[in-house]
Amino acid sequence: MFVPNDGHTQQTIFNSTDWMDKKVRDKFNKSWAPIFYEHVFKKIDEDPFAVLYGKTGKPNFPVNILLSLEYIKHMRNCSDIEILEAFYFDYLVNSAVGNKVLGGINLAERTIYYFRERIYNHCLGNPGADSLLFSQFINLLHNFAEAAGISLNEQRADTTLFMSNIKKAGRISLAYDVLLKAVKAIPEEQLTGNLSKALLPDFKTSVLYRSKATEGDSTLEMLLSMCKEALILLENQPNMLDSKEVRIVKRFLSEQSIDNPNDEKIIPKANKDIPSSSLQSAYDEEATYRKKGNVGQSGYVLGLSETCAKDNPFQLITDYVVKPNITSDAKILTERLDIIHENTGCSDIYVDGGFHSDDVHEAAGNNNINIHLTNMTGKEPDNDKIPITDFDIDIETNKINKCPGGYIPTRAAVNKGQSSAHFPHDVCNNCPYRDKCQSKSQAKDCVVRISEKAIKAAFERYKIKQGIHENTSMRAGIEGSNSALKRKGQNKLAVRGLIKCSIVSGIKTTAQNIKRIIKYIQGGYKQKNPNVLLNGIIVPI
Repeated sequence: MFVPNDGHTQQTIFNSTDWMDKKVRDKFNKSWAPIFYEHVFKKIDEDPFAVLYGKTGKPNFPVNILLSLEYIKHMRNCSDIEILEAFYFDYLVNSAVGNKVLGGINLAERTIYYFRERIYNHCLGNPGADSLLFSQFINLLHNFAEAAGISLNEQRADTTLFMSNIKKAGRISLAYDVLLKAVKAIPEEQLTGNLSKALLPDFKTSVLYRSKATEGDSTLEMLLSMCKEALILLENQPNMLDSKEVRIVKRFLSEQSIDNPNDEKIIPKANKDIPSSSLQSAYDEEATYRKKGNVGQSGYVLGLSETCAKDNPFQLITDYVVKPNITSDAKILTERLDIIHENTGCSDIYVDGGFHSDDVHEAAGNNNINIHLTNMTGKEPDNDKIPITDFDIDIETNKINKCPGGYIPTRAAVNKGQSSAHFPHDVCNNCPYRDKCQSKSQAKDCVVRISEKAIKAAFERYKIKQGIHENTSMRAGIEGSNSALKRKGQNKLAVRGLIKCSIVSGIKTTAQNIKRIIKYIQGGYKQKNPNVLLNGIIVPI
């Protein structure tokens, strides 16, 4: 039964701070715990979590305590055992979560696990709905922004790759894991002699560690054949057709081998023919493979947005999302712009060239957001030709008004994604830009044809060159947020699957904002404008 926790608002005669030495009490008041209590614990809205509990039975353990302990755990990057021990014996942790007396509440380890399980099952049963944790993230974001005077109008965005709790495995290692998972799901009495070998310790050793490099193809072919044999047995088991094991083996065989129904011999695909969306782990079906720069990684991608206004005393993360890592940066931002604008009222976003796409600019326009790029992907235009930006082009309609020589076209139009302008022969033939112009001579006149995509790209490049230093400086800081999260365990999470990775990443992201507001209130950030104007003279403070 759900019961909100408001007992912490009541005074108690056993408040431990009342018995502290004055100097010790002063140190306590300057610590992180009172700040956490006022700006995090008291701001947690427990009511949305009522859906996780029934209406009868034993009252739930306080949600605001459980959620606060999750935040503190990821602030410290510690284990469940360590955070439980801190809850039992650390007065700073106790006071941060509203307990004024040390040891006043018992918390069983399984209570934490049940709470996480309830959140996971809620996300699983309500795909696309609020995860409960994201709404708390936004709620705390607004409270922090108001307390510190943070402007949410200007933001920057970036993505970073991370792994779930899976190993970096080659094709042979992956094939072994899939085979072992399938064999374990088959009743022992129905296993063939060939498949029974997979359960022997020596089989793993010989397959993964004693195989020579020259035997790799034959070993993979053997494991694929055994997977196919296991699949046949699994499909003959009652109630196994829709099982996870059947689904994984079917997917693995389809991605890793050539389907040849007329030949029992199984043929592995070439490495280049295996898609990046293929199965990366027998224990995490949603992880994908992506190469970013020179680094290839299996797992997921975390998309972040954070404030970047220069007058802000510090910056806050404003949005997060987790996707399979084959999802492009542009797609992630396109899908998040509506949410970012709705939650923060953002007006400007600074991003790198990987976010450039027509979809991003369209979504930004729909939300009255200006996109500022630091660079652009793709090939630079031909330097031997006149830049498209030298033409007088209506940026709303893409219609060409004048050529670089200042001549007005006899007719101009935009049709089927292309802008065209027609000029008389004598005008083009006598033009000083004739050798570098895009115009081509026709029977009746000369015509300039430029695709609308090229026009948009040209003006984007022009805007970038005009404000490249400003855009780069505004965007660069988000790399620090990525790094800070990875130092706290985001590089490889201890969970698997998209939902669980989203939950843990959300808590870690919220914990980063909490650390920043605590540091700000404790005076840990330097003043943005350390000088004052006195009698017309700038004087350092």
